[in-house]
Amino acid sequence: MRKILGLALALLSLQACTEENKEFASISGKIANTDAKTIVFTNGLYNKEISLNADGSFSDTIQLKNPDYFNIALNNTNVGFAYIANGFDLSLSADNNSFFESLQFEGTGSENSNFLLAQNKYGSSIGDPRNLFALDKEVFTEKLKEIRSNFDNIQKQFKGLDTDFIAENTKQNTDFFNYLENNYESQHAKAKEAAKAMEAIAKGKPSPKFKNYINYKGGKTSLDHLKGSYVYIDLWATWCNPCIAEIPALKSLEKEFHNKNIKFVSISIDDKRTAGSWENAQNKWRAMVKDKSLSGIQLFADQDLDFLQAYQVNGIPRFILIDPKGNIVDANAPRPSNPNLKNMFKKLGL
Repeated sequence: MRKILGLALALLSLQACTEENKEFASISGKIANTDAKTIVFTNGLYNKEISLNADGSFSDTIQLKNPDYFNIALNNTNVGFAYIANGFDLSLSADNNSFFESLQFEGTGSENSNFLLAQNKYGSSIGDPRNLFALDKEVFTEKLKEIRSNFDNIQKQFKGLDTDFIAENTKQNTDFFNYLENNYESQHAKAKEAAKAMEAIAKGKPSPKFKNYINYKGGKTSLDHLKGSYVYIDLWATWCNPCIAEIPALKSLEKEFHNKNIKFVSISIDDKRTAGSWENAQNKWRAMVKDKSLSGIQLFADQDLDFLQAYQVNGIPRFILIDPKGNIVDANAPRPSNPNLKNMFKKLGL
């Protein structure tokens, strides 16, 4: 009788434990080659910051009202994605030197996040979908058919996906294709013109030049003055919070590659619209360079917008990498906080 009672109590205990687990998600894992102190999971409304051990391992729980997509961030940089629901027991592994490419999940519910990663990796290979508008109509139609088929095939590779997750994902994909199909006619001419402009700043093409920009240390500096070295350009402004967030990583990068054949150039595009006058704009730039002890070559573009327009800049921060001959390596280079940038430098022999 006691044995039967003991077994019954054990089963009740196991059931209670299982039900309790359904009230939260367990998250653990290990990240190689990182100096980050925390890993952050955020869905925009809810942030879960988890401490990393010295070896990059971590373990914690997340309690959710509803299943949701989460961004994964290290050192204030979004590096991956996950789909999390109460009851999931996820374990992730990644190498910080190529986080997005190496990220994988195991455990209960992991197929959802792995599907999300596979879909996002394919989506990244497409590039900016608005560029598809530049294609002739017949080619555009065939390309959409190919992309739709590839998305469907990715989904078929994963079994046991959460039904609500797939329903929302399918809706998003449908909205995506509807947007492209419904806007082709109105966007085609503009996109074709933009594509032609982008050809001028493709990899290997001679870089557009900035000339006689005001140098914080005195005098004026042009891109031609920097020939013979790689040039990593940071386009920023004092009012741009994402730009300022990159400053610590940029300083660290400048220090690490100080004796290498590369110049770090920061170009402020502060203007009278945000500062009230061009004089105020320059004063704000000088004050921030001094206040934050900014290193590298600090320049002020003033009223010359030719360089920005040539590079089709429509948002900052924007980073550009140019080779010692003055040719473009990457017109939209990784940010300083992105580990891929350091990998790029090392592949170039820096």
